[in-house]
Amino acid sequence: MSTLTVDVSQNGCIKNVDSSSSVHELDEYDFSRLPHRPRNLNLERQRSFDERSLTDLPLGLSPHPPSRADNFFRAFDHLDSAFSPGRRSGYNTPTSQFGYGQNYEPHPMIAEAWDNIRRSLVYFRESACWDNCRVLCQLVSKYYDPIRNTETLIADFGESAIGRVAPVDSGFWWIILLRAYTKSTGDSSLAEMPECQKGMRLILSLCLSEGFDTFPTLLCADGCCMIDRRMGVYGYPIEIQALFFMALRCAMLLLKQDAPGKELIERIVKRLHALSYHLRSYFWLDLKQLNDIYRYKTEEYSHTAVNKFNVIPDSLPEWVFDFMPLHGGYFIGNVGPSNMDFRWFCLGNCIAILSSLATHEQSMAIMDLIESRWEELVGDMPLKVCYPAIENHEWRIVTGCDPKNTRWSYHNGGSWPVIFYGSSRRMHKTDGPRRSQDVRSNFLKPGCRKMVGEYYDGKLGGISGSKLGKNQTWSVAGYLVAKMFA
Repeated sequence: MSTLTVDVSQNGCIKNVDSSSSVHELDEYDFSRLPHRPRNLNLERQRSFDERSLTDLPLGLSPHPPSRADNFFRAFDHLDSAFSPGRRSGYNTPTSQFGYGQNYEPHPMIAEAWDNIRRSLVYFRESACWDNCRVLCQLVSKYYDPIRNTETLIADFGESAIGRVAPVDSGFWWIILLRAYTKSTGDSSLAEMPECQKGMRLILSLCLSEGFDTFPTLLCADGCCMIDRRMGVYGYPIEIQALFFMALRCAMLLLKQDAPGKELIERIVKRLHALSYHLRSYFWLDLKQLNDIYRYKTEEYSHTAVNKFNVIPDSLPEWVFDFMPLHGGYFIGNVGPSNMDFRWFCLGNCIAILSSLATHEQSMAIMDLIESRWEELVGDMPLKVCYPAIENHEWRIVTGCDPKNTRWSYHNGGSWPVIFYGSSRRMHKTDGPRRSQDVRSNFLKPGCRKMVGEYYDGKLGGISGSKLGKNQTWSVAGYLVAKMFA
């Protein structure tokens, strides 16, 4: 079983951290020996397909001088070889990030996908600063003053968002992407900038601060993550907890070993130890755990209590007994006092595998569950953001009669291609004798037909969303990343 083992000496220094798997191959680091500056990689750059598709192909794009956008795309030149050590391609080979040889003629849709990514970039003072992804635009908006002819970035911390909820996940994604950029390019100068170091310290200080909560998980409001509308995910949603875990692991590799950085790292190590144990023990559900909950005693006191959260066995939903296969399991949506949300949330389970929050056995069990419940969780269009949908009276109470989150639509059991990337990477990471190439190929086939939609409705996800947003950056990006791992 893969576990996170942490030893902290009396003076608080980290002695050993061991993990059998990694965050996008984060490697098994002894964190006490973290270098002050990560080693830069001297890569021999060669033209990958993303550059060819954007410069050589007749896509009707107007040329513009090289900018930071070009540097951004260079980070993906050798993504396939970096993430797929088993492939023939390496840093000095001409194989593109899709794993094809030089003579392979790519599908025109791939070139169109890269074209859409390029078009989505937003420029601030003639430099690309972000793309048109919905999540990021909730955080920062660009204001142009025509009188003064100036551009200003305006931060939004939730005061202008739907429901006025602060997005808790955005800070974690920023740290994770900063680590991904640093590892992919070998360039540590961005992460070492005083502004980035201060940003990480502010985010982590807020998340690691003491409060009235007795759990190592983060207490959140409803609508604070990808599910940004009222869907009953308030409390301790698995998506936030998995992202929190992943961001903490990434921050340990990014923080400088100065006095403020060392103090934060010590706090991170302690939190990771408690958080991993809590989530692996109390959020995990398989057939054995389901049987244990079914026979729980209630009103137990003291540290010897088995039913630590005083969950009432009668609160178990009927569908979960049919949903749980003989071999398989998953992290449930939420755990709190007298409350367990047994719904399946895809993104939280994806991140749990990618971040090594899930042990190897748990990772394989999640994949077993998906294969056993393929029609329910994948269907015609990957992937269900949550399962099952809530409806009727429960829908009225939980969502407040939200017309956008009707059953099997949007966040209430809708299918989101953006989650495609996580599932593909998850399959790549857990691949073994029981994983066939056909399973990964099936994930790619639906995306070839309708990859640019934001979400799809229906039990099988075969209906275009009632309020579908077209040409979505994150759907296109999800398809491209999945293609890299195919």
